[in-house]
Amino acid sequence: MRDAVYRMYERRVESSLATDIIPRHVGVILDGNRRWARSMGLTDVNRGHQSGAAKIFELLQWSTEAGVEVVTLWLLSTDNLTRPARELEPLLQIIENTVSKLAADGWHVKPVGALDLLPDKTARVLKDAQEATSDAPGLIVNVAVGYGGRREIADAVRSLLIEQAAKGTSIEELAEGLDVEHIAEHLYTRGQPDPDLVIRTSGEQRLSGFMLWQSAHSEFYFCEVHWPDFRKVDFLRAVRSYAARHRRFGS
Repeated sequence: MRDAVYRMYERRVESSLATDIIPRHVGVILDGNRRWARSMGLTDVNRGHQSGAAKIFELLQWSTEAGVEVVTLWLLSTDNLTRPARELEPLLQIIENTVSKLAADGWHVKPVGALDLLPDKTARVLKDAQEATSDAPGLIVNVAVGYGGRREIADAVRSLLIEQAAKGTSIEELAEGLDVEHIAEHLYTRGQPDPDLVIRTSGEQRLSGFMLWQSAHSEFYFCEVHWPDFRKVDFLRAVRSYAARHRRFGS
């Protein structure tokens, strides 16, 4: 009975969506895996990470059905790399397995993050997935692993400086002509639209460094549910909330 009521409500929310106002790019902070595991009485928090990984594939299906073009999944931050090895190593294995399955399922996978900070095996899995799916049609799936917004901006500036130095541009010439677009062209997500909508689960209402540059004009949606319990109706509510907002872009 409960499932039937839920499906009815889900269809009602879906039917209320403005199909002409769909976010092209949705960023998702997949928060609450460990808290979900503890709330379920599980002593191994990696059970939460595993359940969260399974949820990703549902999200991508919902996003495709809604007409979203790009989804960015924050799977591991640069701060997360300092976690104890007993937790980090199983988490990296879950991420590797998830990325490999995304590639096997035909999703267009693009790693975004400082791959040089990751173990060689993890970095290799990410690069292989990107190479294997570079021509895959449909939804682009950015997997943010070893990602930090400040690190991304620093990497973009570093890349820009190296590029300009190779052309013989002096620091003075670069400083005189530097524009925001020059930095944007060196971000991990270069060539993609900035996220229209950023969703964070588990009740936290902060970005924690997620896509700091790209989210300048993003709409934010925070929900209380832990990521493994995130449902299609939660996703639809986020999209509906986005569609109801009047985006001014600073004007």
